[in-house]
Amino acid sequence: MATTQLDVKQIGQAVESASEPFRRLNEQIHRVIIGQNDLVNKMLIGLLANGHLLIEGVPGLAKTLTISTMARGIRAKFQRLQFTPDLLPADLIGTQIYRPQDGEFAVKKGPIFANVILADEINRAPAKVQSALLEAMQERQVTIGRDTFKMDDPFLVLATQNPIEQEGTYPLPEAQVDRFVMKLLIGYPTKQQERQILERMGSTKPTMDVDTVMEPADIARARQLVDEIYMDNKIKDYIVELVYATREPLAAKVPVAGLIQYGASPRATIALTLTAKASAFLAGRGYVTPQDVKDVAMDVLRHRVIITYEAEAEEKTSDDVVRAILEHVPVP
Repeated sequence: MATTQLDVKQIGQAVESASEPFRRLNEQIHRVIIGQNDLVNKMLIGLLANGHLLIEGVPGLAKTLTISTMARGIRAKFQRLQFTPDLLPADLIGTQIYRPQDGEFAVKKGPIFANVILADEINRAPAKVQSALLEAMQERQVTIGRDTFKMDDPFLVLATQNPIEQEGTYPLPEAQVDRFVMKLLIGYPTKQQERQILERMGSTKPTMDVDTVMEPADIARARQLVDEIYMDNKIKDYIVELVYATREPLAAKVPVAGLIQYGASPRATIALTLTAKASAFLAGRGYVTPQDVKDVAMDVLRHRVIITYEAEAEEKTSDDVVRAILEHVPVP
């Protein structure tokens, strides 16, 4: 036990030092972005957990600006991909071009070969494009013709979708949605934040200056530390109980019977573990607390819990179900 405590203390000291650049990155993003603290924090968690994010919110909430600002703070290669119904997989991943001078085909890589990808309005792209993106997200590689190319590291996809405009969209299949480590719902700013936005952005040339505070190599080193963060067996059991409750709510004594059609997959267990560790890292701690798990549980589980028609008839959402699970599963 003494050895474990010593290890946790050492990890804590290393984490406190290594998490400092991420706090500076947070500050740099907020030089441009007013509010959206949860979005920025969860983006950093996704970066540390090596997981992609699905961001849902109405237009004009600075989703694109927040993502591009983060990329500038990392000195990472950033690409914004505007998804449209006429987009082809080749427009995303690249294609082979014939060179008549030597009679050979050469590979022309597409815009997906970057560190931070903004997949804007992902649900406007047809199934073939979504599946091409899926391979890059899941396998961290892209196949063009007979050649396979590894993605750069870090490789982070931040996909946005608009919840209010459904005409001409292709809803993401549950299998693809499950690939996103978290789904974030972005709301409107407060009245005070709106006033600050007016002051900062109410000109034809608003200030967009961001200092580069991190290199991609810093992220790789930070991820190694995230893996080392201590998680007690009671916390591990708590994570398993939360996921199990989405599949067997009656056995878990959660009053949501008849509201869940499909529970969360084992990917949810892995995602909860990694994001809770990343949350502890950002807090400068070498160990995970139950609150770290609760802070990320809604974003990790909301898109993995599929509710029934009965739940929809009662105007219940997956958020309501996850909230009930968090309230009734005992916290260690």
